[in-house]
Amino acid sequence: MALLGGGAGNPVGGGGSFTGPAEQLEISGDFGYAYSGPINISTSAATHLDFTTGNYTYMGELTCSGQILIGTETAGGISIFQVLFNGVEVLRLKIDSKEETSPSWSVIPLLIPAYTEVIVQADSDYGTSDYKTCASLLGMVYRDR
Repeated sequence: MALLGGGAGNPVGGGGSFTGPAEQLEISGDFGYAYSGPINISTSAATHLDFTTGNYTYMGELTCSGQILIGTETAGGISIFQVLFNGVEVLRLKIDSKEETSPSWSVIPLLIPAYTEVIVQADSDYGTSDYKTCASLLGMVYRDR
């Protein structure tokens, strides 16, 4: 079975096992997923995901988590996530984890065409290594048959 997405494949069996957060889209059968893991916030664009799709269409959900400080439940801030396809911004999300009346995450459907460079990045209202943001993709890979 050929490797369709980024990341390393599992040489034993067809599925592959989770090796940790990465910027790449991992392919396992007809599923595609990517987990950035916690990324230090910054007042400039911090890349969470960066990959190029192959000969398939990806349909799934993008989850973005605003800045959170583990151990201090009332702490938070404002983050802006951008999604770029081939260098063109296609989506912008604002997440406010400071106010308790706002959700600290956003989940949106995302359809990614074949051979598309995808970048997900976040800017935050201030920068400190204590606060982290995250992005993840989970969905299906559709190949022409």
